[in-house]
Amino acid sequence: MTDAELKTKIAVLVVDDSAVMRRILATVLEKDPEINVIGFASNGLEAIEAVARLKPQVVTLDIEMPKLDGIAALKEIRKFAPRLPVIMFSTLTQSGARAAIDALMSGASDYVGKPDASQGMEGAFTVLQQVLIPKIKGLTRRPLVQRALASPQPMDVPRTAPPADSGRAETVRAAPHPLETGRRMEAVCIGVSTGGPMALVSLFEGLRPSVRTPIFIVQHMPAMFTAILAKRLNALGRMPVQEGVHGQEVQDGHVYLAPGGLHMSLKRSSLGKIRLELDDTPPENFCKPAVDVLFRSAARVYGANCLAIVLTGMGRRTPRRPRGKSGGGHGLCARSREQCDLGDAGCDCERRLAKQDAPAVAGGR
Repeated sequence: MTDAELKTKIAVLVVDDSAVMRRILATVLEKDPEINVIGFASNGLEAIEAVARLKPQVVTLDIEMPKLDGIAALKEIRKFAPRLPVIMFSTLTQSGARAAIDALMSGASDYVGKPDASQGMEGAFTVLQQVLIPKIKGLTRRPLVQRALASPQPMDVPRTAPPADSGRAETVRAAPHPLETGRRMEAVCIGVSTGGPMALVSLFEGLRPSVRTPIFIVQHMPAMFTAILAKRLNALGRMPVQEGVHGQEVQDGHVYLAPGGLHMSLKRSSLGKIRLELDDTPPENFCKPAVDVLFRSAARVYGANCLAIVLTGMGRRTPRRPRGKSGGGHGLCARSREQCDLGDAGCDCERRLAKQDAPAVAGGR
């Protein structure tokens, strides 16, 4: 294969202390014509050196390793490669889920559960092909990531609109949002996918103690992960955070996180009380919980007095425009214009739904 052909492929560094797992990962990844495994590391110290020397486009990083674990290595890598896509590899156990949440809060781009030994070699290959490879391609295809990887310095996110002939969708400003008109904001709904925990931490750290608006969050994660995430966010002490419970009455100043594997929606009772509803219906846009379900119900319950935010994401799992029975909709704040080029929030921009650029802490206003 020529150097020119190699340059068109996604350069991946594989980090795992298990020689067997490194071999499995290399076999699966190199079967894809768009991926090239450029190196291996067996511990965190080797990973830091390999990232600096090989300059990969993506790193798959094991969490439990000798000499220096994956989370400690990630923190060091982020000091000189802040936008390098790093996908953590963890076991789908209680301890593995806690470690994965720690990694995501430390700057990991995403995570993949290690194949269970009971699945056998063929089962492991299938899991990695169906889960890991799409994540690698999705993360490296974002224009912001591509430009950051090509630049030796961290990039500031541009705030200016593209030229009219650029072929890209422009941000469209709609009628003033309740936040701008002084109307009381009755609820905030947040949809989060890839990189979500770190963005959520930033948002919660910016919340004022006086915030009394209920907040509803849909984060795309398995059930075990969302329970741990709720505890971590609650430990920040800004607002009480918990996983939603079916039939639970919504209280001001509380945060409700959709449990993994269940859709979460809102319903107003005949007495005017707002309650959570959880259901086990099929996924929407390949997601369960899906932010679409939450946004639609919030539009029906709160109308225009609700702020809808999409923080991060990848793939076309975008929420449809949330409209209630009266046709009223929410404002939709993406984390940044450039981060919208691809992903959940990106699809919203393409469909001209993003009303304005806003930092991840917009919900804290």
